Amino acid sequence: MAGLKDKLADIGYGLGWSLVCKLPEALTSRVFQFFADLAWRREGPRVQALEANLVRVLGADVDGKVLRAASREVMRNYARYWLEIFRLPALPVDHLVEGMYDPDRGAQYILEMSATGRGVVIAIPHMGNWDQAGAWIIALGAGSFTTVAERLKPESVYERFVTFREGLGMEVLPASGGVRPFGILAERLRAGKIVILPADRDVTGSGIEVEFFGEKAKMMGGSAALAVLTGAALLPAVLWFTEDGWGVKVGTEIPQPAEGTRSQKIAAMLQDVATFFEEGIREHPYDWLMLQKVFTADLDPERQARAAAKATGNGQIASADRLGQEMP
Repeated sequence: MAGLKDKLADIGYGLGWSLVCKLPEALTSRVFQFFADLAWRREGPRVQALEANLVRVLGADVDGKVLRAASREVMRNYARYWLEIFRLPALPVDHLVEGMYDPDRGAQYILEMSATGRGVVIAIPHMGNWDQAGAWIIALGAGSFTTVAERLKPESVYERFVTFREGLGMEVLPASGGVRPFGILAERLRAGKIVILPADRDVTGSGIEVEFFGEKAKMMGGSAALAVLTGAALLPAVLWFTEDGWGVKVGTEIPQPAEGTRSQKIAAMLQDVATFFEEGIREHPYDWLMLQKVFTADLDPERQARAAAKATGNGQIASADRLGQEMP
């Protein structure tokens, strides 16, 4: 049964890339929205996790109807993300560039900093279309950048995504499978390259706890750890959808604390990242495509305890060294 499920998943992704680009966008948009609404109405575990996250964003006193309407909008944006992924290889470069709303000239900031020869690590949440944003920064002259992708099952699906992203100009490292991405990422940053990593959800069970929307949440410390270790600039960024394109806001460099242990510095910088994410999500709540548990109160305490025990002796750097990232 598992083998059949994996084969169907591979066929589905293959059809997505081969077929969606050939069909009228208006038609495929309606189809993707239909399935988004279907998943939303079923209120499965992922929609439940989404709504639990949205309660933190919209406030504990949010009306039930308002919450349900908000989760529907997020699911539709999630479907839009997938539709754009399948259409991205056929998107003209000029549309990719002109469609990005960058009011604070964040791209210029990134490119100017990178041009000095200093490494730049950009921490992002799962907002908007992060693959499109990566292709956009490459198209503007960043050359390439390095990121980490979680190994998906079946392996053929993972390979499809790696091939897709490498075709856009990215270097993609696996988060597991014998490769230790942290050292490679550090090498890239020391060479003055750009690294982009999602940071808004702990997928290892041993992430760093931060204050987020007035609660404790677990996030990945890899981006902050790399900045501390290599001296690279740490920049947070948030993304969102516009009616006919995308938006981005890049924060100024998060400074490394002058005092404290390495773990303390990492935790302090990651908190600054989380605060920037919170501000961006408040402004664009429908664009935070987080269908997994983030807040400590929602997490499995037994899994957290096992992960903490495993990381004993390695400090908080353990979560950075494993660098499990959910980038499908």
